[in-house]
Amino acid sequence: MRIDIITVVPGLLEGPFSHSILKRAEEKGLAKVQIHNLRDFAVGKQKQVDDYAFGGGAGMVMMIEPIAKCIESLQAERAYDEVIYLTPDGVTFDQVMANELSLKGNLIMLCGHYKGVDERVRQKFITKEISIGDFVLSGGELAAAVLADAIIRLIPGVLNDETSALTDSFQDGLLAPPVYTRPAAYDGMEVPDILLSGHQAKIEDWRFEQSVRRTKERRPDLLDG
Repeated sequence: MRIDIITVVPGLLEGPFSHSILKRAEEKGLAKVQIHNLRDFAVGKQKQVDDYAFGGGAGMVMMIEPIAKCIESLQAERAYDEVIYLTPDGVTFDQVMANELSLKGNLIMLCGHYKGVDERVRQKFITKEISIGDFVLSGGELAAAVLADAIIRLIPGVLNDETSALTDSFQDGLLAPPVYTRPAAYDGMEVPDILLSGHQAKIEDWRFEQSVRRTKERRPDLLDG
């Protein structure tokens, strides 16, 4: 998989992709994330990427020309499955969408900034608009990092144990069950006996029951779905 991220603040994305699972995915040749500074495609000597909104009002708007140049230059090099715009008014990102996107080959992610992008960008280039929640960030960079992490970790071979991703919260519509590790006893708190029994079928039954119980208590809306 290749993910190209377009941003006006590339420095915000340097950290997330240089550590842990995302770094190992690139070292294994399973995924590549390329950051593109929109100002490299900016208009005029001032490298302008934003301007005042027609009709007035507070805040600046990202201009169509630099974005168009950047996206078109990328599309001239390869075909992309999706051109994603990170925006608060997009479809809310969830595990189902992460699973679907993890099967794609090439993705572009456009990070919004200021008051957003010229609407014509969305009409002409964007194939999917995604939000990571009902709140507003200073820009789409952190949202893009969230998407990339959630997607890349699902690619076969990225995690040391590929079954780990299959037992995460939301994969089966439930929250994950409680987990324990050594020591078996701490400060009067004991690990449930079933987990020490070695009876794998009963352990899986217990985990499923705990997932259902935790989901009922914390996210009953998932069961409604």
